[in-house]
Amino acid sequence: ARSPTPSSLLGPSISHKEPLAGGPLDTPLSLKFIPAEPQLCGWGALTPQAIQTFNTPRWVLFFLCVASFLQGMIINGFINTVVTSIERRFDLRSYQAGLIASSYDIAACVCLAFVSYFGGTGHKPRWLGWGVLIMALGSLVFALPHFTTPPYQVSMPERTGVCSENRTNPCHDTEGGGLSSYRFVFMLGQFLHGIGATPLYTLGVTYLDENVKSSYAPVYIGIFYTAAIVGPAAGYLLGGYFLNIYTEVHMTTELTPENPLWVGAWWIGFLAGGAAALVIALPILGYPRQLPGSQKYVAMRVSEAHQLKDGSQASAADPQFGKSVKDMPRSVLLLLKNPPFLFLCLAGATEATLIAGMSTFGPKFLESQFSLSASEAATWFGYMVVPAGGGGTFLGGYIVKKLNLRCRGIIRFCMVCALISLLAIFIFLIHCPNDPMAGVTAPYPSNLPSFFGGNLTVGCNADCHCIRELYNPVCGADGVMYYSPCHAGCSAINHSEIATGRKVYSGCGCVLGGNVTSRLPGLAVDGKCTSSCPHMSAFLVFLFLIISFTFLCSIPALTATLRCVPDSQRSFGLGIQWIVVRTLGGIPGPIAFGSVIDISCLLWQDQCGEQGSCYVYQNSAMSRYTLIAGIIYKVLGTLFFLLASVLYKPPPESPQSSCESTDHGVGDSGGDTGELPIKDVQPEMILQARL
Repeated sequence: ARSPTPSSLLGPSISHKEPLAGGPLDTPLSLKFIPAEPQLCGWGALTPQAIQTFNTPRWVLFFLCVASFLQGMIINGFINTVVTSIERRFDLRSYQAGLIASSYDIAACVCLAFVSYFGGTGHKPRWLGWGVLIMALGSLVFALPHFTTPPYQVSMPERTGVCSENRTNPCHDTEGGGLSSYRFVFMLGQFLHGIGATPLYTLGVTYLDENVKSSYAPVYIGIFYTAAIVGPAAGYLLGGYFLNIYTEVHMTTELTPENPLWVGAWWIGFLAGGAAALVIALPILGYPRQLPGSQKYVAMRVSEAHQLKDGSQASAADPQFGKSVKDMPRSVLLLLKNPPFLFLCLAGATEATLIAGMSTFGPKFLESQFSLSASEAATWFGYMVVPAGGGGTFLGGYIVKKLNLRCRGIIRFCMVCALISLLAIFIFLIHCPNDPMAGVTAPYPSNLPSFFGGNLTVGCNADCHCIRELYNPVCGADGVMYYSPCHAGCSAINHSEIATGRKVYSGCGCVLGGNVTSRLPGLAVDGKCTSSCPHMSAFLVFLFLIISFTFLCSIPALTATLRCVPDSQRSFGLGIQWIVVRTLGGIPGPIAFGSVIDISCLLWQDQCGEQGSCYVYQNSAMSRYTLIAGIIYKVLGTLFFLLASVLYKPPPESPQSSCESTDHGVGDSGGDTGELPIKDVQPEMILQARL
């Protein structure tokens, strides 16, 4: 925009229809320009001129992107990747690991209302910076148990699991370990993660939205959320790499990553992520309450807030509204009386349920369906999330900007995305048959007494006294997988494969015959059998579409939420939305999908008489139940978007055409927007001299 003349800065109010001398209309109704102190970047009295170059929306976006990337990498990437290793290292049950994961969402729900309400009217960068510092502290606390516990050592005798007449029960060795109490340290770390990340996706979004033109806000927010999506993908990839390093990096071990007793260096990612978060918090803390020139974007914006029947939304226009805790009940009531906001929250909850469920159990689904290792499944899932999730998130914001969609148009766009992903989810009708596993999905060789359905002890291994607690699957030369070398009747380790380092067992009495090239009958190789399922390529393509269109509507839905509530309620509205999303989606999502997947379990872990995690799933049942859950949530999401679109009532003066701008006279070329009414502003708006 053109700089105003000195006389206009000090002169009386400028008429709405009267342009400035010598230039186009640049100012809205009844605005007095009053010189203001420049908003400098710095820490207290320390505001060096050299760092003022960074005092722009683009640099704010950069630092917030790094913070959201670290949050996604640590919480949604590393945590999901290392859960199995933490369970094994600290003798945790699955439900205890679930409590650790849920501690993040519980902390976020507790803090969201407080942070979004008071942070919304406070100094947002300081709230954001302190939040990143707390998140960094949480990562360091999460890694602490590695340094306060004795070194992880596994006694190799009898752990090879070959057939032996003299075998001791490992349950006597694990009693009284006491390491499971460290779950409380992990819960504390996750609780700090939840507290620290709370301001990031409420105050961070509104801070960006307030400091750029409304037409550019979806692009900025889209880039911000894209970083948050790429973060978990990086967490999956880096976490998988770190898990190939032995947890005691200063020690050597005979274990290999394929061994079920292997524990990788789960703690490295949390140390590195925590240190990086400490560094990035410093520049965020230095930003001013408002960036230079931001007032013009606030003043020139057209309101699209949903109009209530009783007109009570006008009370939110009061500049003093929301600055006292006494206004909180009124703020909540205004949001509850806003149907589009409520249905957008519910739609977000259904999408969050799918995202949380798939991010937690997506790698497990790939691992079971296609007989992949845990690291391979995590890597493939990471490859899907990076282009599909990140690209969809960025593209969604770009489409809203390019088409200049209004609030109702944005909601309809979200509904179309939900419909397309609903159609793509029918790929789950296709499943891979289970690889034969002796005694579970297939009988033992036909010339032996055949037992089926979980009975693993037959004539060929009855004298081996095999123990269910030692799970170490091997692939026989007959193409059948066995629970362990002992259950395959193997008597000795023949050699190790040079290329892979996998052990080859010989003298396996249960492994008879077979049409397997390069392997002789009676031999078995450490690890699962390779899957020959041909559906993996098609499944990954449709999974890519599901993830893409699910994330494609995330930024548009967020933009619609920001536009359908009054400006003074944006931060608080996002806080309430996140509470709904986490309470109805993020927290129950993994539990719901975990329960659905557990229903399809064929073989459970036996932890000294107690049921542990699942070893083998029935692939057809897993696909069927996942499809049913996906259809239910996608149909609900589509319905909620439809209701939000139908019930949305824009202000009478709000632009309805997709070609009209929600910004008024801020340098946009083309058509006369002088007739567009401007949202209510204070009688004397302080504008920067940089206008």
